Amino acid sequence: MPDAAKAAHYLHLLDDARCEGNWDDVPELVRKVRKHAPNRSCLALTAETETAITKASLKAAAAAAASSSADRPSTAGSAVGLDIASHLPNLLVAIESEQQFPEEGFQARVSIGWVHWVLKEYSLALERLPGNFDQEYPGYENLDALSEWTKVCALKSSYLRANCMARNGQRDGAMEIFALALPSLSAVWATKPARQQLRYWAELFLTEYCMLASQAIRENDQALSDPNCLACFRAWSSYWAGTKGTPLPGGYGFKGSVPRRQVWSEYYFAVSEILQRDLPFPTGYAPASNDSSARNQLRTELKKVETIYQALLYNETRFPRADEERAEVEDFVDRVMQNWIILNGRGWREQDLGAGGRDSLCHGVLDTLYHAATKTYHSTAILRHLFTVHLAVAEFDLAFMSFDSYFELVKKGKARVDKTGHPEPALDDDATLLETISACIAALCRYGGKQAAEKARNLAIELENSLERGGHLGLNVEDGFAPLREDRPLSATPKSEVPPNILALAWQSVGLAHAQWARVTYDSESRMQTQEKAILCLRKSLSPEFGNAADIKGVFALGLLYAEQRKLTIGIELVKTALLAGKATEENQELYNGPYWRERSLIPLWHLLALMLSARQEYVMAARACEGAIEQFKDPQALFGGQSLNGQYRSDHLNEVGAKDEKAGGRGIVDEMDDYEKEGVLEIKMTQLAILELMEGPAVAVNNSSELLTLFPRLFGDIEQKPDTALKVEPPKSSAGTLRSIRGSVFGSRSEKTGRSRQTVLNNEKMATIPSRPATSQTVQSVATTVAPTIQVTNEYGDPRSSRRSRKSDSINRRSESNRRASLRKRERSESRGGAPPHQPSVVDGEKFFTPFDDLHLQQYFNPKTVAKQDVPGLRHSESYTSNTSSRSKNAELSGISVDEVESFATLLPFVQFPPDHNKRRRRAILVKVWLEIAGYYRRAGLLDDAQKACAEAQKIVQALEGEVSSDNSGLLSLRSAGWGQTKTVEQLLGDVWTERGQLSLARERPYQARADFETALTHFPDHGPAIVGLSNILMDVYSEKLILPPAVPGIDFVSTADGDVTQLDSKSSLVVRNKPDKFPALPSEPLGLVATMAKKPEMKVLNGSNGDAHGHGHSHSHSHSHSHGHGHGHSGDGLQLASPLLGPDLPPPHKATSLPLIDRLAARDRAYVLLAGLTKLGSGWNYSEAWFALARAYEESDQVDKAKDALWWCVELEDGMGAREWSCVGAGGYVL
Repeated sequence: MPDAAKAAHYLHLLDDARCEGNWDDVPELVRKVRKHAPNRSCLALTAETETAITKASLKAAAAAAASSSADRPSTAGSAVGLDIASHLPNLLVAIESEQQFPEEGFQARVSIGWVHWVLKEYSLALERLPGNFDQEYPGYENLDALSEWTKVCALKSSYLRANCMARNGQRDGAMEIFALALPSLSAVWATKPARQQLRYWAELFLTEYCMLASQAIRENDQALSDPNCLACFRAWSSYWAGTKGTPLPGGYGFKGSVPRRQVWSEYYFAVSEILQRDLPFPTGYAPASNDSSARNQLRTELKKVETIYQALLYNETRFPRADEERAEVEDFVDRVMQNWIILNGRGWREQDLGAGGRDSLCHGVLDTLYHAATKTYHSTAILRHLFTVHLAVAEFDLAFMSFDSYFELVKKGKARVDKTGHPEPALDDDATLLETISACIAALCRYGGKQAAEKARNLAIELENSLERGGHLGLNVEDGFAPLREDRPLSATPKSEVPPNILALAWQSVGLAHAQWARVTYDSESRMQTQEKAILCLRKSLSPEFGNAADIKGVFALGLLYAEQRKLTIGIELVKTALLAGKATEENQELYNGPYWRERSLIPLWHLLALMLSARQEYVMAARACEGAIEQFKDPQALFGGQSLNGQYRSDHLNEVGAKDEKAGGRGIVDEMDDYEKEGVLEIKMTQLAILELMEGPAVAVNNSSELLTLFPRLFGDIEQKPDTALKVEPPKSSAGTLRSIRGSVFGSRSEKTGRSRQTVLNNEKMATIPSRPATSQTVQSVATTVAPTIQVTNEYGDPRSSRRSRKSDSINRRSESNRRASLRKRERSESRGGAPPHQPSVVDGEKFFTPFDDLHLQQYFNPKTVAKQDVPGLRHSESYTSNTSSRSKNAELSGISVDEVESFATLLPFVQFPPDHNKRRRRAILVKVWLEIAGYYRRAGLLDDAQKACAEAQKIVQALEGEVSSDNSGLLSLRSAGWGQTKTVEQLLGDVWTERGQLSLARERPYQARADFETALTHFPDHGPAIVGLSNILMDVYSEKLILPPAVPGIDFVSTADGDVTQLDSKSSLVVRNKPDKFPALPSEPLGLVATMAKKPEMKVLNGSNGDAHGHGHSHSHSHSHSHGHGHGHSGDGLQLASPLLGPDLPPPHKATSLPLIDRLAARDRAYVLLAGLTKLGSGWNYSEAWFALARAYEESDQVDKAKDALWWCVELEDGMGAREWSCVGAGGYVL
């Protein structure tokens, strides 16, 4: 008899057995349900059918496996089909008669469709299978109380229907079924731990859905911009989180086994595509998050998926044999790196990356790469990525070790492929190899010193040799310069296709390496050849053979090389053409390089253009070029943001920033720049002030120098020792009324600057005028044979800037062709600087002038090409600086260079995240430079006390930096080594400070204190150029007795102070300049390193110091000596006779001496010569005009007139093309942007 209690009990047991998949217990439970609940016949028949289908499927799978192993056809499929089909008639009748229990009818309909699906009758199955339960029974109210097995049947129905449509080629329809079923079923696996059958069908459902969605995404049939494009993957993630990653049965789609990590792989691919395409963050089914921005949420989701997939991949992958590949691991690593390039780029801000920022991001990627290295065998891709990421975290030693291993493996692999002919899929192709070598060269040149430059040069030689073979790098590479013949094509037949932009990038890297080596090498004889090599390679990288788009980095490096060699005409034309060029069509550049990427990359070009224009004395146009770097951003607030700038005086740009939007307090582009870019902005401001000083005088520059102290904290933030902006002085009388003109000329509006008379600027400078040089070379030769060069020194102990202006205006650029040096060659010069007003330059392209650089091959190698010109904001002016230049000569000089469009090639160097301590030290060094620049303005304006205060501020910062480096216990810091990423050592900074103190002592007319300061500077940095020049000038003044020592015993000219101390009456008494002609004859002794003249003069006149007058001058008498006399010793009076009569008379007692002994004077002269000769051979001094001028004086003092003339002519050439500041201030002191 039916029993209701037992019926309920057995119905519950039957439901549990079906949910747990205990199909062996189902037949007995069905029998008991029929006995105690005869009204549930539909349920019993459905359970029997499900059991039969499950057992038949297992039997068919076993038979298929057995037949596949025995290689014979199986007949089990037809027998299974007949057994299952026998249940269909009874089940159809039960469905029609079921009216009381809707859930049981729904389950029966799903079972019928499942029967047809097993029988591969997909059309009938699609017709029989019901939709969602709420669609089939809209009147059913209590949907939340549905049994678990009903939910399993709903999942099963949706999966089978979508599978049937997918098998019939209707993928969109299948995905629509999945999408409609997902909202109502998503809570099934998220509410409570699911049982076996629910997990089984849920995984089949989600696996099928995710794989179909991934296929549509890869084929671009589904838009990733759809808010619900990640719905299936997020549902899979929720299902995975609900199961806690425990092993699950199932996971078999209609096409066979699908590994779970494959679903995570497709999920990672979809999220990565959204990141790389910079698409909006899809919000459909997004997990709850506390992140404020969409980028934060995208970064969080990407990291989560990456972590899970990485764990599955590494756990299921074993270490390969030498002949095995791990393509999935390397594909995953490549995808990680593609995402990292974007996340670590300038398009994503630090706050977009969440906790830890870039540092956490980079170290996480490093962990991924090192784990991947344990699952691969000598993977070149992983080593290449390790080089890049280690570089990004400023671990330069590890980065270059990774590159060395990578380079060695690639060379051996390519040699092995060449020998065997069997390709190796894991080996990088030629294009990737060339790009990686180029990145290494760029990193070495940008962040390293001399050793790094030497390594870059060696790599450049190998790279150049590989380019000779069409981009293919073999194993055996000979050291030395590869011949660069004009008849050789740009690329030979490559073994693998190398894109033109990669070839151009490779040639650019070769040129950068040679240029950097020429700057740091001590071999002065090969420097010219190396620089010419660099120019050839850089010009080759801009060849039309590689396309019409030119890389900004190549244009900058080539323009800087031209500027250093004083080839201003072609340099200005090149840079100007690049600034006028159109923008190449590039997608997602803002995502990789950040906002305003093109304008930011052009800042160094604007700065370089300003310096070259100032070298041509086009000061107003140079100032306009400086402003062009800021005006290209259209709105100054875009560059500086809305933060207020504390300062007394600000230029119009900074005033607009402060007044535009004070309430916003927003961030500007400078807040996203690295320290190198910020330094470039600060250097432009310093160049503006330098140009202003040349135009209006140093007093006007003093009035505006506080703007540097205002701009520094805005760019770099506050450091521990804040700049003392309270340094105030009264404006000198000479600058009264000029502040208004400043704002109107350099920092004012364009209309004011355009209407200003440049002749007035010239009069304010009071530059001397000299007759113009004749236009013909014949006239030049005739005049040069009769007129000697005249060089006047108006400031005996002045700094390079003031003396440069004096000599530049007072020099006559003529010389005799018969007296020129053998190493000096003729080249076309742009114009005469004689007395032509700066606002009306006259360029004579046909006239020759001398330079140690050979342009012979540059004019012959490239084909002529006309460069288009167009207008540009910031350079519009009624009188263009190129109005009088011959267009024919410009086109000839720029022939073979294509700059129709300007673009940025592949981002070679990542965004390098230096440690905070490193950034702090670098910013302190920049602040020292700012204070010393300000001290120079005060000193040249005659405000010596304020200059002393500014110099003291710089010295405090350097001393703090010195203490920090000295107290470092890691051993990584050194006072004499700059380290990676630093431009100057602490010793060099100390040398700068003491050199400025020496210049200040000279301004105070204290030459002996200046000598001590210069000596101190050289003890810190022996190759300090300005210190060597300043000390050498004093030494040569001592030699020529223009400067004599103070008496050892004070004379009668002294006074007593209030405290009883005895001081000299006048501090100037130590500086005695002799204006009377010297009666002393030519000196007989042989100086160190100079030509001997003693053998030609056996009889000499020496000075009798004991009978000299008060100034050391007295009558002289002749002595005849021969070499047979030997060297005698004796005493005369109370003086000491010298060991050699050739070195002078007896020495008087110290209290009677009025001049230095001859041997001391010779030693002073020879030391000056040695210092200057060594300086002019260095990369930092070969084009230092002050050093050459002082060296010419040393030659002259030694009676070597020919060498003195050669040095003076080279000095004239250098002065003729010297900018307002040194060329190294552009581009953070290097050639690499």
